[in-house]
Amino acid sequence: MPRDLDLRHVISPAVRDLIELANLGDFDRTREQINRLRGCTRPINLVGHTTTRDHTTGETIRSYSTSDEPTGRLLTTCGNRRASRCPTCSRLYAADTYHLIRAGLSGGKNVPETIRTHPRVFLTLTAPSFGPVHNRPTTKDGKPQPCRCGTRHPDSAPELGTPLSPKTYDYTGAVLWNAHASALWARFTLNLRRTLAANFGITQKDMNAALRISFAKVAEYQQRGLVHFHAVIRFDGPGGHTSPPPAWASADHLLRAIKPALKRTTLTVVSDTVGDREIGWGKRFKVDEITALGDGELTDKAVAGYIAKYATKSAEDSGTVDRSLVCRTCSGRGTVGGRIRELCPDCEGTRQAEPLRDLPVHQHVRQMIRTAWDLGGLPEFADLKLCKWAHMLGFRGHFSTKSRAYSTTLGALRDVRRAWRLAQADAARIRAGHSVPAPDTVLVTESSWAYLASGYRPGEELLANQTRHDINQAQRRKHEGLEPA
Repeated sequence: MPRDLDLRHVISPAVRDLIELANLGDFDRTREQINRLRGCTRPINLVGHTTTRDHTTGETIRSYSTSDEPTGRLLTTCGNRRASRCPTCSRLYAADTYHLIRAGLSGGKNVPETIRTHPRVFLTLTAPSFGPVHNRPTTKDGKPQPCRCGTRHPDSAPELGTPLSPKTYDYTGAVLWNAHASALWARFTLNLRRTLAANFGITQKDMNAALRISFAKVAEYQQRGLVHFHAVIRFDGPGGHTSPPPAWASADHLLRAIKPALKRTTLTVVSDTVGDREIGWGKRFKVDEITALGDGELTDKAVAGYIAKYATKSAEDSGTVDRSLVCRTCSGRGTVGGRIRELCPDCEGTRQAEPLRDLPVHQHVRQMIRTAWDLGGLPEFADLKLCKWAHMLGFRGHFSTKSRAYSTTLGALRDVRRAWRLAQADAARIRAGHSVPAPDTVLVTESSWAYLASGYRPGEELLANQTRHDINQAQRRKHEGLEPA
């Protein structure tokens, strides 16, 4: 009697798992979940249920339970903004950031179109020099010039941004500047308001009653490992984007006030170990007026696209790693246990998740990481948490921020998408012959959710790869004009 063939040694674990998924039943629902994630790299696995009822009649309007899923769980997107971690979710974050910035420049998303008449400028701020580095200088007409080392470096040269003399480079100053960059921005916005009030010849209190300064900014890492900021700064009335600024406030006032505000913006870092240091902005900055939509080079659309591009980037674009270097087992303490403490078995007391000397980074980046780690061990810098942010080269601020009255919020954009999905669900109920609640119906929702894990099963990873491939192919055809947008 012939025996069944055992194919486990020739079929990959992913394919075997895919076959198991198909045998669970309702394979189309499993594919639907994967497709809905649009290729998210590491989705969140949840278990639980939710039920929405009419408060008056007790009728169940919507209900869902993961027990009805073929795999017994719900997959939802990770929501990571960093392109290095999840390209899919980062594209959505970049799109939301684009609409947020664009709404504050030309209206939309509950922002009136009159916003484009408000004076606004685009500002780029850089860090000071902590020592000469390899670069690609150009003349005013854009012709490339040799570096200080005498070489004309290509765009992809690994030495770009690294010190000409590593022994004399001020690594301590560079790390401390990154650590205080966000505080320096906050101090600059305060000094800008003071400078504007002085230029207008009024008190700050009177200026705040008639004029409001709104902004949106993103941080970007330079090749030398230091952050710099791109920002939109705008004049509003006292009500923010809903009210126009006074006629006597123009873009020229913003342009004239920024330089003196930058010069007076400094922070003093006190340390008995490395000495006191004064931190300020670099000498090189650029500020230009943003023109109306479709008029000139620096338009609303161009600025919004430029800022959104950097919203999904992180420190790894400067050559560092995108993970924390603090040992998770001991939380960076180096020891474990209660009253009797022992060396952490994973880091052996180094407090590091992996040895800094083994990081696959350039020597310049490794030295910045090591400097941040060493400074993080000093008591005067404990509040900076430099060990936790050593992989970010000391920078611990948010990559994109805005003032409250600039435009809409990322949360509001997510709420719109959620409302759209609910409307789609109600439309499906109507097509199925069910009734939907009236707009003034009071609904009560009961939910219970628990985190289960992160990531895909091996078979689901195959389906996710196919989803990513299909999306990339569709985008390529759209870009090449092979199919309508």
